Amino acid sequence: MDSNPVIDMLGRRLRLAVIGGGPGSFIGAMHRTAARLDDRYELVAGVLSSDPERSRAAAAAIGIAPDRAYADTDELLAAEQARSDGADVVAIMTPNDSHHAYAVAALRHGFDVVCDKPVTNTLEGALDVVATVQETGLVYCLTHNYTGYPMVRQARAMVADGQLGEIQLVQVEYVQGGKAAERDPDPDGPLPWRYDPVRGGPSLVLGDIGTHAHNLVRFVTGREVTEVAADVGHIVANRLVDDYAGAMLRFDNGARGSFWVTQAATGVENCLRLRASGTRGTVEWMQEVPTQLVFRPAGSPAQIRTPNGPGTLPLAARASRIVAGHPEGFHEGFANVYSDAADAVAARRAGRDPDPLAMHFPNAFDGLMGVAFVDAAIRSSTDNGAWTSVDGVVDAVGIDGLPEVDDTRPVTDAAETSAS
Repeated sequence: MDSNPVIDMLGRRLRLAVIGGGPGSFIGAMHRTAARLDDRYELVAGVLSSDPERSRAAAAAIGIAPDRAYADTDELLAAEQARSDGADVVAIMTPNDSHHAYAVAALRHGFDVVCDKPVTNTLEGALDVVATVQETGLVYCLTHNYTGYPMVRQARAMVADGQLGEIQLVQVEYVQGGKAAERDPDPDGPLPWRYDPVRGGPSLVLGDIGTHAHNLVRFVTGREVTEVAADVGHIVANRLVDDYAGAMLRFDNGARGSFWVTQAATGVENCLRLRASGTRGTVEWMQEVPTQLVFRPAGSPAQIRTPNGPGTLPLAARASRIVAGHPEGFHEGFANVYSDAADAVAARRAGRDPDPLAMHFPNAFDGLMGVAFVDAAIRSSTDNGAWTSVDGVVDAVGIDGLPEVDDTRPVTDAAETSAS
């Protein structure tokens, strides 16, 4: 990433406004760092708290000018839309139940959008976001940040190039231990938003980390989960929310898979792991060792691919900033998603075609499929693990099949290799 395509196309950085991510927010700091890492954005405006005074104080603490530290989202959208130097992009990092309303409002005001996952809590809301993106023609990026890791993109490119053959088996797990001994809040008192099913969504574990695991499977394999047989609940006794989900998966090409997520595995930190097997080979990747992708070709010794190492494909090379052997991780992967979205936004605003390799960031349709998967898994679990159609979940809200989507993400030309 030697050049800055945004400045090349627009002569300036994109102006970014943020909604949420104020004091005490882990994810807010991650978003702001990711946005600025590759110098494609400048932070110019924000609403950082539902309390106006706290919002203004938090904005001042991160360098936002007082006249662009707004009391609420409506004020921000109206004021920034009216300015000649107003924001180009709105980034949303608020509780899950507000993602739909804020994203649709921002799109309707003419802003491109970057939104924390999930796209929203409900299928109806997710479908509305997809429809609004299609109607406005604006960019919507959903920050499933693990898709930004170079070796995850290497796996996607290898699958797309046919190096694994036809995908037959998929295993994904996302295992954390943070809630193994955590005490739940008093159910008779005010609930933090993650524990409130209206604000946090119908399943904490599926909305928080299950959507990441599902998205990773779709991103790498290019296949859709069509049916799920799930068990969703809690491991810790008397817990108010789900902390476990396990499922068997069926895919649109006949492949089979398994899915396991929990936040109650004692001693585990943040183990997101994927194995995808095809007729010609298998790839394996683990988030806690993110710079290594294991490739097991049929009839040959296992190979380890690394960022900018031998065999790096263009999609992975784009996401690798430094020479081989120098590790990059969570911040950089998150930044890759932001930077790709920036390049797409700048190309749209400049009236130019975007770099095809910039178009692999998760979009509104990806978010819709995540919400549909969560809904199907919950329905399946309620029905004692019965096989449940993901397409059927979407049909249940009045849509005749999945909406037609123009997926502009081409297959990477694997004949090229990294020139880094």
